[in-house]
Amino acid sequence: QKYGYFHCKDCKTRWESAYVWCISGSNKVVYFKQLCRKCQKGFNPYRVEAIQCQICSKTHCSCPQKKRHIDLKRPHRQELCGRCRGKRLSCDSTYSFKYIV
Repeated sequence: QKYGYFHCKDCKTRWESAYVWCISGSNKVVYFKQLCRKCQKGFNPYRVEAIQCQICSKTHCSCPQKKRHIDLKRPHRQELCGRCRGKRLSCDSTYSFKYIV
């Protein structure tokens, strides 16, 4: 699970998600795209980063070397998530980062 940054090239909407699924040990995004809330077109993130800080290994860090912009309190929009759509359980209730820690 990684944190992803998205950008719709058509309507210029930007969004973030703490529910980007990558192949283990890489930043290669697997099958699940997220839909733009305005256009309803599917996108992969243009950038992903680890949820935990690579320096201190904490989710919420204040390391002076790197300013992080990760917001884990952002709501997960199940209707826009390629993984959640059509399933009974969402990413944030089944594979949430809080259960991995």
